[in-house]
Amino acid sequence: MSLTILVADDDLGTRLAIADFLELAGYFVITAEDGLVALEQVKQSQPHLLITDITMPRMNGYGLVQEVRRQPAFRLLPVIFLTERTAMEERIRGYQAGCDVYLPKPFALEELGAVVRNLLERSQLIQSEWRVRLNEDEVAPMQTRGATSSISAVTVNTLDLTPREREVLEFLSEGLSNAQIGGKLHLSPRTVEKYVSSLLRKTETTNRSELVRFTLQNHLVE
Repeated sequence: MSLTILVADDDLGTRLAIADFLELAGYFVITAEDGLVALEQVKQSQPHLLITDITMPRMNGYGLVQEVRRQPAFRLLPVIFLTERTAMEERIRGYQAGCDVYLPKPFALEELGAVVRNLLERSQLIQSEWRVRLNEDEVAPMQTRGATSSISAVTVNTLDLTPREREVLEFLSEGLSNAQIGGKLHLSPRTVEKYVSSLLRKTETTNRSELVRFTLQNHLVE
């Protein structure tokens, strides 16, 4: 399953440029033309990351992020501000509102991509660690009965991975993006994403961080 990114900007050209760039990198992108639409998209689509301009009609970026942060489910949602407002006072206000990164316009798409990748990896790792701790707490009583090893063995032994899935899994474990994996295997990013979705389903993991952790813990790749 692709990670979802919400891009909010009242400039159509900016929205399209960012969306095209991030989709080529393997993300699922939704867009909004103002803060109110973006707030509804956050509630409906529950994105993994928010990229927003500050100057927008109806609700600006500051108001959007403040409203998002008021909701417990999105207090840790990674937020990037893209804006022409570069004064120190504006940057301080942005961080006080709850943004993680403040990028001034004009910006390079490559830099934005690096920031997105870094924030998502950190966010997914935090969530993965949280789920692992929950699972450990749930499994702890079973460990006293010696059941943990048999569960892991059954999970691994029942996997039926195709040669191509194993290739994708190996590159995923090396930290490569969909685009990079596609380049090595001569596949489109969308085709790679289909293999990733299949791997998530077969391993019963919910994101790439969990998938890589499962892969390494069970020695599925060399």
